[in-house]
Amino acid sequence: MGTAMGFDLDMTLADTRSGIAAVYDQLAARLGIFIDSAAIITRLGPPLERELANWVPAEEVPAAVEIFRQIYPDVGVPAHTAMAGAHEAVEAVKAGGGRVIVVTGKNVRDATATVKLLGFAVDEVVGSVFGADKGSALARFGAAAYVGDHVADIEAARAGGAVSVTVATGPYTVGELRDHGADVALSDLTEFSTWFADWRTRRVIG
Repeated sequence: MGTAMGFDLDMTLADTRSGIAAVYDQLAARLGIFIDSAAIITRLGPPLERELANWVPAEEVPAAVEIFRQIYPDVGVPAHTAMAGAHEAVEAVKAGGGRVIVVTGKNVRDATATVKLLGFAVDEVVGSVFGADKGSALARFGAAAYVGDHVADIEAARAGGAVSVTVATGPYTVGELRDHGADVALSDLTEFSTWFADWRTRRVIG
């Protein structure tokens, strides 16, 4: 029987830094303000609205979000690349008869476009959720584990009744992810396939 698995998108399956930075740079130019895109891409994960609140007044955030999302499909998505080991991680789950769901803070349109561009064979994409709010999608899908790079992804796994698997390809080190309560902390997804095979074997034996 296959095992359903959940994955985060930004800095877990996809390296979206250059694309996101380019979108913020264009947004800054349109608004005539300074936005430090280099700083932003070191802390990807939280909702767009929360990040934009650092750069524009609260009442201007909705308009800035709309412009950002107008720019993103043509500027952001084409610059995205797969993280090392990402294709192999998804393929490992699928090869074992499992299903894969992507649950991300990115909106569904851009998340789906990124998944398609990079050729990930996933079964479902859920967007615009962060932290524990991801839990309902994971539980509904029956995900046994959730893989992410952010401490909020640990909360997501807990909320969804899933094992928390983390990768140190985002803003946190392996040690920091462990300190925040991750069940598993990997350096990156190149380590996933070996871990997954061992974990599935232990589940069957157990």
